[in-house]
Amino acid sequence: MAEKTTQIQIRAQAGPQEVFLASPADLVIYGGAAGGGKSFALLLEPLRHVRNGQFNAVIFRRTSVQVRNPGGLWDESMKVYSLLSATPREYLLEWQFPSGATVKFAHMEHEKNRLDWQGSQIPLIAFDELTHFTRDQFFYMLSRNRSMSGVRPYMRATCNPTPDDDPVGGWVHEFVGWYIGEDGYALLERSGVVRWFVVVNDELRWADDPATLRAQYPGSEPKSFTFILSSVFDNKILLDADPGYLVNLMALPLVDRERLLGDGQRGGNWKIKPSAGKVFNRGWFEIVETAPAASTASTSSATGGGRTVRFWDLAATEKSVAKADPDYTAGVLMRRVGDVYYILDAIAVQEAPGRVDALLRNTASQDGTQVAIRFEREGGASGVRDARNTAALLAGYDVRAVQPQGDKVMRAKGLAAQAEAGNVKLVSGAWNDRFLRTLHAFPEGAHDDEVDAASGAFNDLVKVVREQGTVRG
Repeated sequence: MAEKTTQIQIRAQAGPQEVFLASPADLVIYGGAAGGGKSFALLLEPLRHVRNGQFNAVIFRRTSVQVRNPGGLWDESMKVYSLLSATPREYLLEWQFPSGATVKFAHMEHEKNRLDWQGSQIPLIAFDELTHFTRDQFFYMLSRNRSMSGVRPYMRATCNPTPDDDPVGGWVHEFVGWYIGEDGYALLERSGVVRWFVVVNDELRWADDPATLRAQYPGSEPKSFTFILSSVFDNKILLDADPGYLVNLMALPLVDRERLLGDGQRGGNWKIKPSAGKVFNRGWFEIVETAPAASTASTSSATGGGRTVRFWDLAATEKSVAKADPDYTAGVLMRRVGDVYYILDAIAVQEAPGRVDALLRNTASQDGTQVAIRFEREGGASGVRDARNTAALLAGYDVRAVQPQGDKVMRAKGLAAQAEAGNVKLVSGAWNDRFLRTLHAFPEGAHDDEVDAASGAFNDLVKVVREQGTVRG
């Protein structure tokens, strides 16, 4: 009796993914939102050519870590390419197919890494998350997009939205700008429309057909381009397998949610950026008369039972004729009870170092020894010295310096997401209006010291609960 064989079909999902893989354009950018099946589409693209032993393809991520991450390109390729009798060579991050064709995953972490490809001829070049790459990296690789294999050279890319002033990926608007409306969302009627371009004096010149460009720029050979929109709602396989992914997108801070989810049908917003009222909005904060009690020795802080922290962003600069509006020394007192964060007090002063030291001691005494004290440590040797001095000043308290991770907006995202969800409340006090005005204006306001202190307090409370292994949700 003949053995039964199982046939496995590898194909695109109906909709934008199928349109992407069927496009004849020389360059296609696919995406415009998270979860649309972008990376998987890139993995499928080379398969049409792998019976050609002269064919090779390179798929780039900005760093090798991104290639190797769990669920990243290499992991996902194992699920597909191994079914086609391809041989993985992990040390090279490369697959070799029975014909001799190869598909390689590579990184271009540094600007100079583009020169590693000097002299290469690559029929298919793909970029996963194109907005992570610089303009110079992309156009250098465009010059490497050549072929002696019989396969017409072409390029494919995926990306999520980023604004046009982004210092790394903002240049992508040179390609996608025509497809994006004034409100920052993709124009549905333009998705998939093919246009033509040439590069003249390092600038793109566009037309609706190649003949127009050939007439205007003799000697230039136009290339075709299109942008194809997709969103998580186009990826039925993902939504069926992991319904929580959509919930996670909806729980993001406002700016990230607009970029990665947007309004669904039109994908993410290409123009939104951190601005006043969009990172924090004063309307998100309820003002209450009191907060639940602090934890006691018998209360487990791991359950969020009233652990309290005062976080300081230190400036130690007073007003003067020379410095009419220096940075503030800001200290925010925050308590976590369950999944709610109560801001009990916020201090912001412009004082000389001696007065700041007195303020730290007096505030610690008023807060009590049950309140943890954290403060931001500046970089360099002077930062280490200042941290030692501050810790010595507050001897007898649970005091620790914290090295900031990421930029100010990045550090504020967790607090902003919880605030928008209604989980951050302010205890009524004379400081409320000043504090809310500062947060609402971030990151465009004149000062962000209280934002840094509030973010620091929140991140410390979250970190402690995570370390004790009882984070919910």
